[in-house]
Amino acid sequence: MKDNSAASKAIADAQAMMRLGDTAGALQHLTEANDSIPKHLNIVMNLALVYRSRGELGTALKFLDAALAIDPYSFLALLSKGSTLEQLGRPRQAAEIYRNAIKIAPSDEQLPASLVTPLTHARSMVKNQSEEMADFLLETVSDLLEDQPPMDRQRALECLELSAGTRKAYQSEPLEFQYPRLPAIPFFERTHFPWFTTLEGATDMIVRELKGLIHDDMPGFSPYVTYAPGTPENQFASLNNSDDWRSLWLWKDGERQQGAIDKCPNTSALLKELPLCDQDGFAPTALFSALAPRTRIPPHTGSTNTRLLVHLPLILPGPAGFRVGNEVRSWKLGEAWAFDDTIEHEAWNDADQTRIIMIFDIWNPLLSEGERDIVRSLLLSKREWLRET
Repeated sequence: MKDNSAASKAIADAQAMMRLGDTAGALQHLTEANDSIPKHLNIVMNLALVYRSRGELGTALKFLDAALAIDPYSFLALLSKGSTLEQLGRPRQAAEIYRNAIKIAPSDEQLPASLVTPLTHARSMVKNQSEEMADFLLETVSDLLEDQPPMDRQRALECLELSAGTRKAYQSEPLEFQYPRLPAIPFFERTHFPWFTTLEGATDMIVRELKGLIHDDMPGFSPYVTYAPGTPENQFASLNNSDDWRSLWLWKDGERQQGAIDKCPNTSALLKELPLCDQDGFAPTALFSALAPRTRIPPHTGSTNTRLLVHLPLILPGPAGFRVGNEVRSWKLGEAWAFDDTIEHEAWNDADQTRIIMIFDIWNPLLSEGERDIVRSLLLSKREWLRET
């Protein structure tokens, strides 16, 4: 209470100085308050406001990021960050921040009158940037679209519009990239994957290499969830930077993890012979996933429905399970499955020892070769669009 009272007085005094045009005095006053009462959201927000008024936009942006590190769901901080990015001449990044602000905006009835105009502008900005991004993406894949059958072309165009944000998706729940009209199938039939026999037949070999790592105290395993400060943790708060869910990556975002590959040469050689997803800068992904005793991975969804995840259970010390949508399965040692991780799913280990599975991604088998080319191009083009300098 004492800190809040002191903070309120410091802010009121600084605002009075601002009204008199004394931005230097306001800045000094707030800086002293921030030193004595660190991580106070309103003090940090007012520091950002003073720096913006002085035209020191880069510094203002740093304080807005500090405010979001304190409260990632601060609507006002997100709105202010989007506006500051606009002033810095970075409209594409501004639109991405505005998207997040719009998602958590108060209802029209609860929105303060002073924020009606800024929120209306944010919505208009997002709409305009979405349309411009759609035009940009269309230009990058127009030649590829010409070679597609009508239905594939229609799906690709809808994908483009969904990726740019000009259309709304009404199907599965990917976090980053939606390809339209792919059926939401929790677990795909094994008939799609005749190579499962080869994979499952190598289980003993994979387990031998894995046990070598375990014998050496699992070198290279690190927390699977590692959110940066200021990122909303949501359901993963209890697992963020936790050893309860650890992983050892063989491929990550398309990059070979040479240290791990050297420790598992036969497993790595096997994976190279399988039809892994291949997207420059994004895939393949392959890892060992270790879940501690009596630990549950909460319900969540994955990044894109253009790929499936394959699970191969390797060490099952006791009761453990997995749910995708409404379908619940028990693990069976050495028996693989492929599922759409954009459908809500969760996993649990009720045993008294660590459960370990191998995970890697493959293309959704319902995409044509031409559509895969389009997905590759769209992912890279969207990344290029957002890489604003």
